[in-house]
Amino acid sequence: MSNLLLILLLIFGAVALMVVLGERFGKPVDSGRAQQLSRWILPLVGLSLVLSLVKHYWQ
Repeated sequence: MSNLLLILLLIFGAVALMVVLGERFGKPVDSGRAQQLSRWILPLVGLSLVLSLVKHYWQ
């Protein structure tokens, strides 16, 4: 039980650190870059789903 609490504490600390660093050093994304990134997201999600299905049925 103590291992679980330690892992949860470490995960919480890491997420809190990412949020603080992201707010401090992150810069806003311009609309052109956001549109370029959003164009790639759906195909990559679809590809990852297909690859996970292949991996599931391959084993």
